[in-house]
Amino acid sequence: MDENYGELRIKLSELLEKNGMSKNKLSHKAEMSWSQIDSYCNNTVTRLDTYVLCKLCTVFECKIEDLLEFVPMEEESSVKR
Repeated sequence: MDENYGELRIKLSELLEKNGMSKNKLSHKAEMSWSQIDSYCNNTVTRLDTYVLCKLCTVFECKIEDLLEFVPMEEESSVKR
């Protein structure tokens, strides 16, 4: 990925922790595979699926900005140092 444009962070791990939910329970509620949830938790997804994002927002009763965060390049650089 070209880092000149910043980074999109998926905050699924934080939502799981905040709601006291396991990946297994989420996989049942959202009808997703455990490995797919793990990829979203580890930010290793290369292409976001809008259907999956809708499922996650529905399960957590949250807004998209609770799940995704855009980090501009300047902030990303200072975090890595």
